[in-house]
Amino acid sequence: MIARIIKNIILFLVFMVVAGTFAYLTLTFIIKSEETVVVPNLIGKDIIYSLEILTDLGLSTKIKGFEYSHLVPKNHLIFQEPEPGSEIKKGRDVRIIISKGTKIVLMPDLKNLSIQQARIIIEENGLHVGKLSHTYIQNVKKGEIIAQSPLPSSMIQRNGFVDILVSNGKRPVFYKMPDLKGFSLEDSILLLEERGLILGEIKSVFHIDRVKNVVEGQNPLAGYPVTKGSSVDLTVNRMPAGKVKRLLKGGNRVNLFRYRVENGFLKRRIKVRINRSGISYDLFNDYMKPGEEIWLLIPNYNDATLFLYKDNKLAKTLIFD
Repeated sequence: MIARIIKNIILFLVFMVVAGTFAYLTLTFIIKSEETVVVPNLIGKDIIYSLEILTDLGLSTKIKGFEYSHLVPKNHLIFQEPEPGSEIKKGRDVRIIISKGTKIVLMPDLKNLSIQQARIIIEENGLHVGKLSHTYIQNVKKGEIIAQSPLPSSMIQRNGFVDILVSNGKRPVFYKMPDLKGFSLEDSILLLEERGLILGEIKSVFHIDRVKNVVEGQNPLAGYPVTKGSSVDLTVNRMPAGKVKRLLKGGNRVNLFRYRVENGFLKRRIKVRINRSGISYDLFNDYMKPGEEIWLLIPNYNDATLFLYKDNKLAKTLIFD
């Protein structure tokens, strides 16, 4: 009985030795069969180039972080692990640290650049826009940089702030708003055009005891300072409907406007413009021969005004109520 137990123990031990030896040899074979590569020296190399090299070698890249360096340019490697020359298996990680460049940068010259261009350059240098100021100046276009702080070519810490002075262009010339009350609509428009002002919205009121088709109110008010190109809204004492013939009797959809160029020898530039709720648009704008005639269908808008221009001069006004 004892002999049989000893025999079984010996057989078990022999089996364990054989199995262990086989496992060791198998594992050694598998490990040795894995292909190894030599880690290249990537210190100081561009990040794009480094990624391409590691990919070609079958290695993975793990970015540990970013650090400032006065020796290594921005976006170049300042550290790698494993070290250059090490042998590692394919598929293993190579850990790298990328340079953020120097903490001190040379301040770029932003003068005469647009604010959009300046923002891009500031961000590319790791800086931020600080105080943004505006002023009028004669010889610098609107939206361009007049001055900056820090000055160009000075040294500045990354993540610092750059104050910018931006041009608003030429200082506007202010005029005294004329008093249009009591003027006809045609005369008011001519006066606005002479002053470089733009006709805005034409509103209507009706007072039967007052002069018809004259200006009753205006915005801005008379005497207010205005600049060239400002919009002026007018309120007109309009006559009741019935002055314009309807194209469709009993309907209220469209009106008919008819105009014939007077006889002569030269072509005339004819423009027909509609103003409604402060919005103006051209229905017709072209040269016409003497004796030529146009027919236009005018939508029956409330508070709409039609202007007829001959050679860019107001010749006629029609009001649609």
